Amino acid sequence: MSLWGWLLLGCAAAYAIKLAGWRVPARWLESPRMTRVAGTLTIGLLASLTAMNAVASGASVALDARLGALAVATVALLLRLPFLLVVVLGAAAAALLRWAGIG
Repeated sequence: MSLWGWLLLGCAAAYAIKLAGWRVPARWLESPRMTRVAGTLTIGLLASLTAMNAVASGASVALDARLGALAVATVALLLRLPFLLVVVLGAAAAALLRWAGIG
């Protein structure tokens, strides 16, 4: 199958999934159990994406300044600092580590 065929198949699948979402009864989506599952799933997906972006470089593992920035941001979050400060501290940590020759 050509690239265009796969692209059209993916578009059709995404549309079908979205259309199926409209057919789900509202009482299923409003239940406390579904709210907990959706919240937990979102956190898990975001955590795995963050971890992959912190240590993956192509097909290999890279332990560089990104990991140090993630560690600094984690500590800042544990200290309950404002989110903007967490981002700035993470960026500063990455810049300092790269300036020091790590990563």
